[in-house]
Amino acid sequence: MIKVGINGATGRMGRRLIAIGYTDKRFEIVSATNSPQSEFLGKDAGEVAGAGRIGLPVTGEIVGGPQVVVDFSSAVGAKSALDFCRSQKVALVIASTGLSPDLQSQVRDASSAIPVCMAPNMSLAVNLTIKLAEIAANALKNQTNGVDVEIIERHHRFKADAPSGTALRFGDVIAQAMGKTEHQHGRHGDTGQRPPQQIGYHAVRVGDDPGQHTILFGMLGELIELRVAASNRDCYAIGAFAAAEYLADKGPGLYTMNDVLGF
Repeated sequence: MIKVGINGATGRMGRRLIAIGYTDKRFEIVSATNSPQSEFLGKDAGEVAGAGRIGLPVTGEIVGGPQVVVDFSSAVGAKSALDFCRSQKVALVIASTGLSPDLQSQVRDASSAIPVCMAPNMSLAVNLTIKLAEIAANALKNQTNGVDVEIIERHHRFKADAPSGTALRFGDVIAQAMGKTEHQHGRHGDTGQRPPQQIGYHAVRVGDDPGQHTILFGMLGELIELRVAASNRDCYAIGAFAAAEYLADKGPGLYTMNDVLGF
């Protein structure tokens, strides 16, 4: 049984991680952490998650001696989890998005000492679709008449960053494969003809949508559309636990969901 700490345990994703992880016999949830200023400190993490009392209080720091910490918090929370894991030689799954370049650099540095899996999206289906997008981009990169790439993402109204980290990941993979150099976020006014080196991004925020991404490869006379959508947040929790299980016996290094999926 792998001992897991959940950082950001009272957020929307943290609650699902608590509820799902508590019933998964592969794992023992030993720490449920939130901000030291959280209103939930001291409350039972299972009750906060709507899963019933599990006898694990929400704390302001990571406790319980976890083998792996799963971070679904914020940039500040991710930095706290990173510092703990590095000092205690504990594996870390980082699912928080919106990390600064400096913090991403710190993660890379830490991976020389501990195993880290960092991904903007933990969904197994999303990461498979990213691989499919890479295959498509490599196959289309030498099209004589060019290929237009547009990325449309849709999330709930509460999401703080735009476009999503997942949309940016799709764009990075495609740009690298096709040699595209311009990333255009939104479009309005008299923009002129679409530049061939451009990837377009469009962010939609509606209701409680847990996440959808559509990747368009447009050519003259034909179109390829890759679409992946979540119906609830459980897919992200399941993927995060798959990453935690993968890291449990790994040495130091910076791993991705491609490694988890065996690509």
